[in-house]
Amino acid sequence: MNRLVPLAVAALTMLAGSLDDQPNGRAFKDGTTVGVDLFNSKIVISGDGARGGKGDGYVLKRPCWYEPGQNASEMLKTQQGLRDYFFKFTKNPTEEKFKQFLKQFEDQVGKEGRWWGPAYNASDPKGQACFSSLDPFVFVPPGTTPPAGITIQELAEIARAALTVPEPTVKLSPDAKSYVNLPTWVWLEGIGEPRRSVTATIPGVMSATVVATLQDIKIDPGTTKDRAEVREDGCGTSGKQYTKGGTFSCGVRYLRSSIDQPREKYTLTVTTVWPVQVTDNVVPFQFAPVEVGATRDVPVGEIQSNVKP
Repeated sequence: MNRLVPLAVAALTMLAGSLDDQPNGRAFKDGTTVGVDLFNSKIVISGDGARGGKGDGYVLKRPCWYEPGQNASEMLKTQQGLRDYFFKFTKNPTEEKFKQFLKQFEDQVGKEGRWWGPAYNASDPKGQACFSSLDPFVFVPPGTTPPAGITIQELAEIARAALTVPEPTVKLSPDAKSYVNLPTWVWLEGIGEPRRSVTATIPGVMSATVVATLQDIKIDPGTTKDRAEVREDGCGTSGKQYTKGGTFSCGVRYLRSSIDQPREKYTLTVTTVWPVQVTDNVVPFQFAPVEVGATRDVPVGEIQSNVKP
């Protein structure tokens, strides 16, 4: 690879040709956490699962990669049009240096294949350093992928990292306070559609879609088994709302008061479990489910009885 200009300048020339093609390179943002934030990338992220929910912190195995770009003629035309960038950002630029720089692109004209360029996940602290270690331009024959070139499996991982699911609201009955041995019914609100999907696409090249479907919920009473009895057999995907005369099959029966707990309350957590699949069997492996929890404080008292002599 003929690196006639500094990497920073070479990367800039690639950026100039790709920024307009990057309408949606960022997935969800949850506080300071971003699912994926793609830099110098043509990957488009779409789907209802890429926004409006909560992610589980899935991290891409590789923070940078090469992506396929223009063919030989298109790339030469692009670089010829970036003369001003070259002379602005190259140290001691000359006409001869610019001609030498263009020669690496002229040499590939008439050959089958595409130029591949580096991209990275800016939400990963290691992403920029990884990106800087890659060559700014790699010409690749058709039907082949360069070392560190993005694969369909990695595209599916990008979709998985962008995936969010709704963060539910935990509802209880009784609501404000429970009592020892009294069933505390548990259910969820705010889940909406129990199916979320994200698609990561390199337009005209390849695409991968992941789908998360709500399967069940898990209840953590916030204390040990000797202090709480959990019922989950009737929870389904959203718990079970209290009904007068109904069978208690989803919730917690606290066996001890919370008077000796921090803040005199138990912290109950309900976790939704969303198994994830890649559609059309484009990759031969399964992702771990997305699990997102929501909490509620539960003060538990004791009913005092007066015994008359």
